[in-house]
Amino acid sequence: MKRAVFLAPTLLVAGCDTPLSALAPAGPVATDIAWLWWVMLVGAGLITAMVVVLIALGFRRPSETRPRVWTHGMGLWFSMVVLTLLLGAGLWVGERIQPRNDDAVTVRAHAFQWGWAFAYETPDGSVVETTDLLHIPAGRPVDVLITSQDVIHSFWVPRLAGKMDAIPGRTNRTRLQADMPGTYEGLCAEFCGLDHAGMRFSVQAHADWPPDPSETEQ
Repeated sequence: MKRAVFLAPTLLVAGCDTPLSALAPAGPVATDIAWLWWVMLVGAGLITAMVVVLIALGFRRPSETRPRVWTHGMGLWFSMVVLTLLLGAGLWVGERIQPRNDDAVTVRAHAFQWGWAFAYETPDGSVVETTDLLHIPAGRPVDVLITSQDVIHSFWVPRLAGKMDAIPGRTNRTRLQADMPGTYEGLCAEFCGLDHAGMRFSVQAHADWPPDPSETEQ
């Protein structure tokens, strides 16, 4: 039994290192989001611990207590401080991951039932289109303009950025960045119909941009 208790955290952490894990970030945007996740986990843990302590105290023999300590100090101010810090962390991360007017590369992602059409423009003005494979430069910020052909979908590359909905008749913008060249997995994170589970795609980050045409052939 003791061995199981010690092994449980190890098994839980091991499940975080997967191609679709938001806790294995591979870029600055995903790193900020993962940091916020850990901050929220700590905050939730502190409030949970306080509640557990209060439940445990409820099983003690009746004794003199100071209502102001538990009602105001722990029940009100402790929770307010934790929640305020969490709100501040959320606003700070949200501002950091917003697209900005800088030298970001712009690509397009068009969702449809049940796949993705991607496109980027080369320096000579030609447009390269791919299906279920998004090409981006490594080490540079990338703004993805997201649209939908039919229903609401959601663009998500867990190791590179957060989720962003693809809404018919609207263009949404999200920012992602890959620190290193490689292939990263993405998926639709909004239930969109019968084949939603298979609506996945890959992101190929290239050291050279734009990539050689032979590297973009599907």
